Amino acid sequence: MKIRNQRDFGAGIMYVVIGLFFTIIATQYQMGTAAKMGPGYFPFYLGILMTLLGLLVLVKSFSAKAAIESIPKFNWRIIAQITGAVVLYGLLLPRLGFLVAVVVLVLVSASASKEFTWKGSLINAAFLVAFTYSVFVLGLKLQFPLLPVFLQQ
Repeated sequence: MKIRNQRDFGAGIMYVVIGLFFTIIATQYQMGTAAKMGPGYFPFYLGILMTLLGLLVLVKSFSAKAAIESIPKFNWRIIAQITGAVVLYGLLLPRLGFLVAVVVLVLVSASASKEFTWKGSLINAAFLVAFTYSVFVLGLKLQFPLLPVFLQQ
């Protein structure tokens, strides 16, 4: 059999591996029942579901109807830039506050894309700041430094 769609084949393998990982790890926790779920119940069945989904995608990658696609070259620069944006967020949060750190996170990670525009990224950053502030600070009552240290009293 020939792999017609390498992207689906790779995605299927990834889903199967991650699904099996969660399934195996979840068996180390108490399962419980559907009425009274233990800590292993949800990850176990989610892992099973992910494994089955991966097998489905994997089998379809061999189908005669599958589009012929190859896996593109892996771009380490983009991975490093996005990972660096998350690390930069973690470093900036305690010093420059939540508002600045989220904006920097969005702008640095968005610049890794070919479709990067300043206007779209600033709109995205504004929405993300408002949304995450609403969820984490107002909704969950988490304590974050919101502004840079030199602007706080």
